[in-house]
Amino acid sequence: MHVKLEHSWKRQLEGEFKKDYFKSLAQFVREEYTHAVVYPPPKHVFRCFELCPFDAVKVVILGQDPYHGAGQANGLCFAVGEGVALPPSLQNIFKEMESDLGASMKNRSGDLERWARQGVLLLNATLTVRSRIAGSHQGRGWEQFTDSAIRILSEKREHLVFILWGNYAKAKGIHIDRTKHLVIESAHPSPFSAAGGFFGSKPFSRTNAYLLEHGKKPIDWLA
Repeated sequence: MHVKLEHSWKRQLEGEFKKDYFKSLAQFVREEYTHAVVYPPPKHVFRCFELCPFDAVKVVILGQDPYHGAGQANGLCFAVGEGVALPPSLQNIFKEMESDLGASMKNRSGDLERWARQGVLLLNATLTVRSRIAGSHQGRGWEQFTDSAIRILSEKREHLVFILWGNYAKAKGIHIDRTKHLVIESAHPSPFSAAGGFFGSKPFSRTNAYLLEHGKKPIDWLA
């Protein structure tokens, strides 16, 4: 089976493509794109991997589903397409970032490619969704695929930062070796939960302090 994926990630994940769950997943996704409106566009399904090759990863931010509104999902968790209004969770992420770092952003675009190109893997647990039906592609195999990506990063890399916002992301943290990586956990940035531990959690400064401690270039979050 041919899967169009960035070459370093394809090399790491090639064993997944041969498994029955992935074959069923691929067939399901193909049929969904044929018969329904599905986000993100096909060219962006694996965008987080394209922009952040395996050996370039410094930080992993875990999301749940792509946004299910028109023009929003762009293949990077929590991000939206250029020029699209910022969803409430992303607004809160930016708010916490500016508070944490004590400075204003240079670029308020919701397309977080500028983070991805610095080594931030913006990974959703589920990589596709049917229009206006949240969670519609959950339980089809994407979770197993993204669990494998997390597990391989944990096993083969050292001194990464995994940022887990909310209970869903925290549950995927079972695949991370916390003796060799930093795991930052807090409430989800959604307006329904942000005041319960997301605001004030300082994930951005904590990430950069850890990267510097281990001889890595920090992320310019405000870029």
